[in-house]
Amino acid sequence: MTATPSTQPRSPSPMAFVRVVAAISQAAGWCAAGMILAAVAITCQMIFIRFVLNGSTVWQTEAVVYLVVAATLVGLPYVQLLRGHVNVDLVPLALPRRARFALAVATSIGSIAIVALMLFHGFEYWHVAWERGWRSDTVWGVRLWIPYLSLPVGFGLLLLQLTADLAALIAGDDKPFGLEAA
Repeated sequence: MTATPSTQPRSPSPMAFVRVVAAISQAAGWCAAGMILAAVAITCQMIFIRFVLNGSTVWQTEAVVYLVVAATLVGLPYVQLLRGHVNVDLVPLALPRRARFALAVATSIGSIAIVALMLFHGFEYWHVAWERGWRSDTVWGVRLWIPYLSLPVGFGLLLLQLTADLAALIAGDDKPFGLEAA
């Protein structure tokens, strides 16, 4: 059978590193949920200002966009912890146990490499915005290093969770692709 995402994290690993990273990913999930809640509250406030009080809004739309994007990035490790990302398991289901394990390790290493590259470039982009004092071209003129910080934070936390997943897989504390043995 295929693994289905749940609202609970996988069973705790005996490895302290994996448990600590799982706790960090859960905290990131709570932060992402808080950002979504703040975006909804700001949207409601904006609707009230515009359509009830017939006033203008300056910062609300931009803040909502930045919050939703940041929530998406910061929430990545929590979704990975729950195995909530899209997973096509046709090939792993067809493979024998050892080949499935090898594919899971190769996939994990490939994911780590790609996310590490995204972390590098995300950090670089954030750093340039910080160094040059970039501001948005809106009336609000937010300093862009603030919303761009979600790039290195989100990808850094995802990299940490992917590394913990690989460690748990290699240690035998996790099943390849979350699937039972073939």
